[in-house]
Amino acid sequence: MFPTLQDIAPWLPPLGTHSVFVALGMVAAGVVFLVERRRRGVTDPRLIYLVMGAMVGAAVMSRLGTWAQHLDPAKNLSLGEQLLRGNASVLSAMVGAWLGVHVAKKIVKYPDRTGDLFAPAFALAMVIGRIGCLLTENPGTPTGGDWGIVLDAEAAARTGSVAGVPLHPSFVYEIVFQAAAFAVLWFWLRHRPIAAGETLTIYIAGYAVFRFLVEFVRGNDVAWMGLTRPQLFLLVTIPLLAARIIWMLRRGRFRTPAPSVERTVPV
Repeated sequence: MFPTLQDIAPWLPPLGTHSVFVALGMVAAGVVFLVERRRRGVTDPRLIYLVMGAMVGAAVMSRLGTWAQHLDPAKNLSLGEQLLRGNASVLSAMVGAWLGVHVAKKIVKYPDRTGDLFAPAFALAMVIGRIGCLLTENPGTPTGGDWGIVLDAEAAARTGSVAGVPLHPSFVYEIVFQAAAFAVLWFWLRHRPIAAGETLTIYIAGYAVFRFLVEFVRGNDVAWMGLTRPQLFLLVTIPLLAARIIWMLRRGRFRTPAPSVERTVPV
């Protein structure tokens, strides 16, 4: 495990490894977002407020989503402590980003759908951000074979895992998934005649199914009936996403050329 960059190489600055890779992921996402915005001819200046809404919503909800983990409130951090140093959740961040964008749209009266701009950017950010997770967090559950990641006693104690046992490299699985998702979004789906904004629906649905499955080897705490908290959340969201995709198919929204994605001047 490499909690700081200096644990990777002594000549690097003593910055938190996870935080650095999250920041790099955000920079890469920003570049992809700008490239796609230019390709689609989006020039509405209000778009910046939507990006700000997504970032604020993701930052707040990523921590709020893991707040009330215990039935006994005394075992949970205070709201302030949770926002400052509580555990963060990617799934909660996605919900927060979605809410943040929609709140910003209401405030600035932005009328058009923007999911096609956010989808590839988010997938690439996840590729890079999960490298930070791989280098700093519990890899996963025991593999039962000899091909997994083996932690020493110090690393196992730091991550709450077990030492000397091959563990599933669950973050490697996710990096591969997110890289494949980005490739599909960037090189294929964004050029297909899909209704505006719906590539984000497809991406989120795909990630939801993947995340539900990979949770079996992630090593997260079991909450109920052998399922983790993310899996319980996904048991609700996956059917909703599936219903939306079925509705899209029946309405021909995968075949009808999408209308103009954005207006180019304020209204």
